[in-house]
Amino acid sequence: MRKNIFYILLAILMNNLGCTKKNADLVVINAKIYTADDNNFIAKSIAINKGKILEVSDKNLNDIYQTNEILDAKDKAILPGLIDSHCHFYNLGLDQQVVDLRGTNSFEEIIDKLKIHDLKNDSEVILGRGWDQNDWEIKKFPINTLLNKNFRNKLVVLERIDGHAYIVNDNALNLAGIDENTLVKGGLVLLKDNKPTGVLIDAPMSMVDQILPDKTINEKVRALKKAEEISFSYGLTTVDDAGLNSGIINIIDSLHKIDELKIKIYAMVSVSKNNIQEFKKSGKIKTPRLNVRSFKVYGDGALGSRGAALKKPYCDDPHNYGFLRTDLSDLKYYANEIAAMGFQMNTHAIGDSTVSVLLKEYQKVLNDIKDPRWRIEHSQVVDLDEFDLYNDKILPSVQPTHATSDMYWAYDRLGKRIEGAYAFKDLLSSSKRIALGTDFPVEKVNPFHTFYSSIERKDLNGYPKNGFQIENALTREETLKGMTIWGAYFNFEEKEKGSIEKGKYADFVLIDQNIMEINPDKIPHTKVLKTYVNGELVYQNNAL
Repeated sequence: MRKNIFYILLAILMNNLGCTKKNADLVVINAKIYTADDNNFIAKSIAINKGKILEVSDKNLNDIYQTNEILDAKDKAILPGLIDSHCHFYNLGLDQQVVDLRGTNSFEEIIDKLKIHDLKNDSEVILGRGWDQNDWEIKKFPINTLLNKNFRNKLVVLERIDGHAYIVNDNALNLAGIDENTLVKGGLVLLKDNKPTGVLIDAPMSMVDQILPDKTINEKVRALKKAEEISFSYGLTTVDDAGLNSGIINIIDSLHKIDELKIKIYAMVSVSKNNIQEFKKSGKIKTPRLNVRSFKVYGDGALGSRGAALKKPYCDDPHNYGFLRTDLSDLKYYANEIAAMGFQMNTHAIGDSTVSVLLKEYQKVLNDIKDPRWRIEHSQVVDLDEFDLYNDKILPSVQPTHATSDMYWAYDRLGKRIEGAYAFKDLLSSSKRIALGTDFPVEKVNPFHTFYSSIERKDLNGYPKNGFQIENALTREETLKGMTIWGAYFNFEEKEKGSIEKGKYADFVLIDQNIMEINPDKIPHTKVLKTYVNGELVYQNNAL
C-alpha cells in the first residue's frame, strides 16, 4: 500500500513539475506579428524577458509562460521597431525651438510669421527653418530686402527645408564677414547687381553658423528629449542621425547611461580631419543604445537649391553643373583613413556626377575589405549605366518621400535624367538590400508616409494617379524590410534588432491598422498605439 502511495505521489510531483511555467516579463497574444525574418513569418504571440525575445509563436504563449503582464493585441498588427536609416534627430529637436516656415507660399508670408514670433519673444536672434521657393508662385530665391527693412538690428537666419541654403539679413552677413568678394569652396554666395542677396548655398552657411550663439546644455538636452518623444509617437525605436559632433554624441551617451534617453541611435560622426584623428584614438562606441562606427561626408548639395553636382548642366539653369562640397582630394583622403580605421563611410550624394565619383572611389578603397557596408546616402540621381556598381559593399540609403516631394519640379532640373532618379527598385536589384528613411526634419517624421510613398509613389493627395515612375516602387515586404531588418543590417546590428526573433531585443510597435493588407490610400493615416523598446512601453496613444 505504501509503495502504491509513493508512486502516486511521485507521479503527481512529476506532473506538477512538467506543468511549471517559464517566467516572462511580458507576453503578447492575439496579434498579427510581421516578424520581418528571412521567412517573412507571421506570428501570433511573443514572450519577452529582461528586454529580449524568448519565443515567437503562431500560438498564444500565455499558457506556457508565467507573466505579470499580458498585452492582448486584439488581432491588430505588430511590426518590428521601425528604423529611420537617415534623419537628423538632434536637429528635429532643435527645430522645435525655431520658427516653422514649412508650407509658406511666399516670402511675404515668411515675414509675417517672423513678425509674430518677434512680438512674442523679442530676441536678438531670429532663427527659422522650412522655406522652399519651389512652393511659391514665383519660384525664385528671395532677396533679403524685407528682412533688412523689418529686422535691421536683429540677427536673422532662415534655413531652407533641405538644410542646404540660408536666407539671412545684412546684419548677419556683416557679422559673418560675407560680402560680394567672398568665395568659399563647395558653395555659393548669391549676388544681384554685385551685392549679396542674403542667400547662401552650402559651404558659406558655416560662416554664419560661427556667429550664432551656442546652445546651452539644457537646450541641447531638451532638444534630444523632444526629438525622442516625437520619434516614439511614430513607432521609431532606432534612428540613424546623419551628422553629429562628438559633443552631442557624448551628451547622448550620458543620457542613455542615466536612463533619461531610451531611443537607440546610430550616430554618424560629421567628418573632419580633427574628428578623424579623435576617433582614431578613441575607436568605435557600442552600447545597447548607441552605436558610433561611421562618418558622414557631404559629397554635394541639394537638387532643390541646384547645388547637386551633375554630369551635364541643369536643364533650368544651363550654365550650372552644381558642385562638390568636398574636394575630390579630400574625399580620397577620408575614404582611405576611414577604411584604415575600420569605420563605415556614409556620403551624401544627390547628383549623378557625385554618385559616379563615389561609386568609383569606394570601389578602389573597398576592393580588399570583406564586409564594409559603405553607404551612399540618398543615391538620388544615378547614371543609367552605373546602377550595377552598387553591390553588397556599396549600399544605397534612400528616402521615398523625397521622390513624391520633388516630382513636381525634378523634371525641370533633370530632363531625361529623371529616369535614373529616385530609382529604388533598380538600386535594390543591384544591392539586394536598401535602407529607407525620411531625412527628417527635411521631410515629416511619419514613417507611414515613407511606406506609402515607397509602394505607391504618390503624394498624400494621391497624385499622380498611376504613381511617379511606378516601375521603381517597392513591394510591401521590401518596404517593411527596408524600414526594419535591412536598416539594422546597414548599421551592423542585424543580429540584435530589426526583426522579431528569439534572442533579439524586444523592439516592436502596435498599430491601429494593418499596413500590410489595407487599401494603400489608408496607410498614411496609420496611428501607433504602443511603442516598446527592450520590452519597455515607451509610448502609448491615449487618444485612441
